[in-house]
Order: sequence, then C-alpha cells, then structure tokens
Amino acid sequence: MSNSQYLTPELRDWVAAQLRNGITREALYQAMLSSGWVPDMAQEALAEHQAVEPPLTLPEIPEPVVEPGSLPEPDLSDQRSVLLPDGHRVEILMALQRPRVIVFGGLLSEAECDAVMVAAGARLARSETVAAKREGSEVNSARTSEGMFFERGENEVVARVERRIASLLNWPLRNGEGLQVLRYRVGAEYQPHYDYFDPRHASSKAILERGGQRVATLVMYLNTPARGGATVFPDIKLDVMAQKGNAVFFSYDRPDPSTLTLHGGAPVVEGEKWVATKWLRQGEFV
Repeated sequence: MSNSQYLTPELRDWVAAQLRNGITREALYQAMLSSGWVPDMAQEALAEHQAVEPPLTLPEIPEPVVEPGSLPEPDLSDQRSVLLPDGHRVEILMALQRPRVIVFGGLLSEAECDAVMVAAGARLARSETVAAKREGSEVNSARTSEGMFFERGENEVVARVERRIASLLNWPLRNGEGLQVLRYRVGAEYQPHYDYFDPRHASSKAILERGGQRVATLVMYLNTPARGGATVFPDIKLDVMAQKGNAVFFSYDRPDPSTLTLHGGAPVVEGEKWVATKWLRQGEFV
C-alpha cells in the first residue's frame, strides 16, 4: 500500500472480522504491516474497533467413541455427497477406497481461510522435519516451506475449525495435534514423504509417547496458487490441486509404505500456496 492509503468501508469490515475471529490486535497489526500498511493507518484502523463483540460460545458436541483399530472416517454410509458436521456445508468431491483418500469441497469458508493466514503470518519460520539420527527436528532440504503451529483451540477460528474436523471425521478433538500452517513461495516444495513416524528413527520413541502413532492427515488449502503446488500421491498417480477452502484427507492404518500414502507438495510455479495441516493420532495428543 502507498502513502495514499485510506480506510474504505471494506477495509474497516475486514479488520473487524479478523478481530471477531479471535486474531489478537498485535498479531493483526504485524500482519497488516507485513502486507504494506502504513503504521499510522494500521493503528487508526485498529483504534476504530476498541470494543469488539465477544467470541461466540461454541456449543458442546458429543465426543466420538474410538474403537480399537478404528481410523478417522467421515460417515458416508448413506452415500451423501454433502455433509453438515457443524451446520457448515462440506462437499465430497472425490473418495478413493485404497488408499483412503477423500477430497472435501468448502471445508473452510473464505473468511476462515483469511483469518488463519493472518493469525499465522507473523509467526512463520523455516519448516523442519523429524530428525532421523537424533531426537528433535531439523531443517531438511526436502522441505522448503515456512511454517508455524497453533496450540489446540488457541483462538476462536482455530477452535471452530478443529471442532468441525472432529465432527466430520468422527475422531476425538483431543486426539489431534495443533494446527500447522505452511506457506510455500515460488519454487518451494515438500518432496514425497510419509506422515507416520518411522519406528526406526531416534526421535520416534519420545514422539509416540505424546499420543501414539499418527493415523490420518488433513491438508486444508487456505488460498489458490496461480500455478503449481498440487498435493501429489506418486504411488497412485494422483494429484490434488490446491483450491481455497478445499481439503484432502487420507488415513493409514500402519507405519508402512504398503499404506500407499507417499505424498508431497509439488513446487509452486507462480504465486504462493498456504495450507493448514491437521494430523490425527491414535490416542490423546499431549
């Protein structure tokens, strides 16, 4: 933005919406500056919204019962193509049985996508992977994105999305890791990999003590890159294109390549790609 910035009604509404979605004033201010806002204008926009409506109280939802050996799975028993996990319309765009891959349409609203990106923007750092020869994580040339983690239920929009996921996939909210947000710039990628923890790795023992093995992944697209950035499954020759609000879900019943869940993020060719990933565990993640 230039020095000729002025506050339009649309910009005022946008600022108010981010604050209502649970974004802190400081996080929103930093995100506005990084987007080109002049400091005085950003402060003026925030000053107009000193009194923001209190966060909505989310209704209680029944906790799913997890049977031994079961996996996260939406209820498609009556062959519906639209689900309403929390009253929000989610479309089933594609369903593959083996491996279990489902593409959801409209899992997130545009406003939810924008709010998650704004809240995450000021906290992004170079992404890491689980270390293979020592405990902890490490920077890996196979993963060139920037990322951050939210605490579970950290703000209103994150809590709302997590509850929707739990209801949609019939999996306890407590069995999910915190939401991870990633930004891929031009040329950034995540080479094909598995999301389960390799029992042979030095880090796996400590990780598994925090909630057991990962059993499913949900990748939600927060924007639509101009070109590139598909989620690819090399073993089954499947490419899922990144479309804002949509998501791809896949599950794996054992930490083994036979699950056919090798996947990666193809390089971004033009624009940026933002995703939010939710990993689901066998037990309560602590």
